[in-house]
Amino acid sequence: MTGTADDDRGTFSHIALFYRSPREYLDSICPFVSDSVVAGFPVLVAVPEPNLSLLRDSLPRGIAEGVTLADMSQVGRNPGHILGGVMGMFAAGHPSGRVRMVGEPVWKDRSEQEYPACVQHEALANQAFTGRDITLLCPYDATQLGSDILLDAEITHPRLDGAGHPERTSVGFAPEAAWARYNEPLPSSPTAASYTLNRLADLSAARAFSARYARWFGFSAADIADLQLIVNELASNSLQHGSGPCTVALWETDGQLICQVRDSGYLADPMAGRWPLRLDDHQGRGLFVVNATADLVRIHSAVTGTTVQAHLRMREPA
Repeated sequence: MTGTADDDRGTFSHIALFYRSPREYLDSICPFVSDSVVAGFPVLVAVPEPNLSLLRDSLPRGIAEGVTLADMSQVGRNPGHILGGVMGMFAAGHPSGRVRMVGEPVWKDRSEQEYPACVQHEALANQAFTGRDITLLCPYDATQLGSDILLDAEITHPRLDGAGHPERTSVGFAPEAAWARYNEPLPSSPTAASYTLNRLADLSAARAFSARYARWFGFSAADIADLQLIVNELASNSLQHGSGPCTVALWETDGQLICQVRDSGYLADPMAGRWPLRLDDHQGRGLFVVNATADLVRIHSAVTGTTVQAHLRMREPA
């Protein structure tokens, strides 16, 4: 059975739970949640529908009232925002004592574009919560997800459970290698429109450029405002912390507008933009805002330069 409320005192425990049916899902997660609530621990459950409703309907009323429930397909639509904006914020709200969380970042409808960001999220969780008395249980549907996805889960989680096997240590645990494998060059578009910024005074013109481009594709005023915010934050970050000028590139594909910012600098900290914001934060604020605004953020950083791509879906007709 998955770890109880008294396991792993004083240490971060990151467990991949492989389940094969709704019954197995409930038999593992409900006791974990119930034991934690009874013990007085703060509990967050962030899973996609229909699993969220399944858990909500199966937990006893007194237990469910003591749990923070969230639809991961909404709050975690961008995997890069899960650590900082969902789990990190919950953990930061309980800075002392034990915290228990269930987080399901991967499901069968995750796109090929989103999946690498999911793996990097899982890999970085091991760094984000080191030293905290936190247990994070991550369910994976062993019947719907491919064998390569399940293997990645073994690589990003030090402990494994479920799918007919007792809880065990992952012999393949190598989160840094998993993160590096998905730090891959990002595809661009030959039809992209581009704008080069040389100084912070160019930001206003870059925002106007992005607004004109988005209007061509019928994006609403709200979507355009989000895009301008993303352009401003990424470009200003690049100019302040990068090396030399940066280039903004925009293109539309499959109902999404992709905003790419590239410079010749190197982003050394993979946790940038993934920590919960504090009032005294001066680093990572721009990337945090972008992660919170965009539907997907992908980053490729190498000694030759850093590329950030933010995806925005068209939410409303103009």
